[in-house]
Amino acid sequence: MMMEAFIIKAGNAQLVGEQAGAGKSLLFLHAGVADKRMWHDQISDLGKDYHVVAYDRRGFGETISVDEPFTHIEDLHQLLDQLGLETAVLIGCSQGGRVALDFTLAYPQRVTKLVLIAPAVSGAPAPTTLPANIEAVIEALDAAEEADDLALVNELEAHLWLDGPTSSAGRIKGAARELFLDMNGIALGKPDLTKEIEPASAYAKLSSLFLPTYVMWGELDFPHVKTRCQYLVDNIPDAKGQEIPGTAHLPNLEQPAIFNKLLRAFLG
Repeated sequence: MMMEAFIIKAGNAQLVGEQAGAGKSLLFLHAGVADKRMWHDQISDLGKDYHVVAYDRRGFGETISVDEPFTHIEDLHQLLDQLGLETAVLIGCSQGGRVALDFTLAYPQRVTKLVLIAPAVSGAPAPTTLPANIEAVIEALDAAEEADDLALVNELEAHLWLDGPTSSAGRIKGAARELFLDMNGIALGKPDLTKEIEPASAYAKLSSLFLPTYVMWGELDFPHVKTRCQYLVDNIPDAKGQEIPGTAHLPNLEQPAIFNKLLRAFLG
């Protein structure tokens, strides 16, 4: 399948993305430990039947950013407008799920369906406690960040987000691990963006989302992420939920065949 690269100007940033296929538009929003490449298997499969779009947000992948006031909501708005997309299905994982939720609340007429994979949620309460074994990895991560040891930070984040915080480090091997370390390594090496304008609380407005919504999460993810996902299912009027066995925070990367089948069923 031929991928077409594009660059969208948003403020002084250049958002780099790719698109392929024809038909209903599916727009993929990557996690905060990844970039557009995390959707490779989905784009390859779904691009046969849909118009598929993925891009690197500011601070990730090939996108070029400057440290200026911005919102991911308006960046995505610019991207849809400049690509000439009236509406799209938004599919977001983790931080990408947060952007998908925030955008849908701001521009509900532009989104036809919403797919949220282990999403972050603006305004959601932070976990008060974590199990001791997870806390130990997070303390090691804090120490590595303090020491500016980016290689160790990358490995520890792979343990938390790819392997799963309660799984053994290195559970996921091969191409998926290499891709994770490359994507997250690029993000860790980019300058900080200190002027992002915080979105309003989406957590407080879930009952105002009136569109078909599918929430997915991995069995091996953080306990508070799984609890939050169930909260979304319970509080978004037209939401359904699915836990994917044997996967952590990035189920589409770990089990692409299972994930793609579930996604296709929801898209109808």
